[in-house]
Amino acid sequence: MTALETVEAHAPFGAYRTWYRVTGQLDSSRLPLVVVHGGPGCTHDYVDSFKDIATLDGRAVVHYDQVGNGNSTRLPEKGADFWTVSLFLDELGNLLHHLGISERYALLGQSWGGMLGAEHAVRRPPGLKALVIANSPASMRTWVAEANRLRRGLPQNVQETLQRHEDAGTITDPAYIAASRVFYDRHVCRVVPWPPEVARTFAIMDEDNTVYRNMNGPTEFHVIGTLKDWTIEDRLPLIDAPTLLISGRFDEATAEVVRPYVERVPGCRAVVFENSSHMPHIEEKDRCMAVVSGFLCEIEE
Repeated sequence: MTALETVEAHAPFGAYRTWYRVTGQLDSSRLPLVVVHGGPGCTHDYVDSFKDIATLDGRAVVHYDQVGNGNSTRLPEKGADFWTVSLFLDELGNLLHHLGISERYALLGQSWGGMLGAEHAVRRPPGLKALVIANSPASMRTWVAEANRLRRGLPQNVQETLQRHEDAGTITDPAYIAASRVFYDRHVCRVVPWPPEVARTFAIMDEDNTVYRNMNGPTEFHVIGTLKDWTIEDRLPLIDAPTLLISGRFDEATAEVVRPYVERVPGCRAVVFENSSHMPHIEEKDRCMAVVSGFLCEIEE
């Protein structure tokens, strides 16, 4: 695959800085695609593969690390009141203006990034020409209920290990981490061992989990952070941008989790990747890139 020009820089965001990378040419006639990573509290690394779309169809692909994460300004001293949906919406808007693409762009959000993308889309920004929601909940209460349902399908000894350490408050114990990994290998990324870009994101989160801890909570099974009551279900009919939903057959974002997008976003089309869980962009990479690229090219026709 031919290497395309890449540019890395920082966009000023108030007192902070947002790191971003552009793969390809922003002045292309194609819609630029902005990729919004998940977490909350992950980094761009694990969704890096979406840059391949720039080679597939000639559009620029923008990755960025949300503030508090990765190469952007880290703020470990900030508490829960700082980490809000509004903060990240403002940062996204700031980045779009900084890049000069706010009047014409496509957005792809993965997991928490899709939640943020939906929050952006219900505001009907005129420049948003296409939306891709990848593996995202529309309600955190449904997300937690489904995560715990999937947990009950784990081997009994794994469930017992998880419960024992949660009761004891020892969730950093290696045995708890190993038991959690059984869930992740089934429902987050089924490529074992994890590719370097996935491992890199989780390593950075282990180093600084400020955003995840404050917005989500201690684990996927216990969402007690600022997002615990978040839902966008009733606002989804406001989305007027053409929308594609993608998810995996074994996804922690189960069929029940993503159902509101399918049923309530006008004209939403959905693609399920049969051999994937939460990361079709890695687990079925070539097909995922082709599906997203095809959708965006069709929107441009």
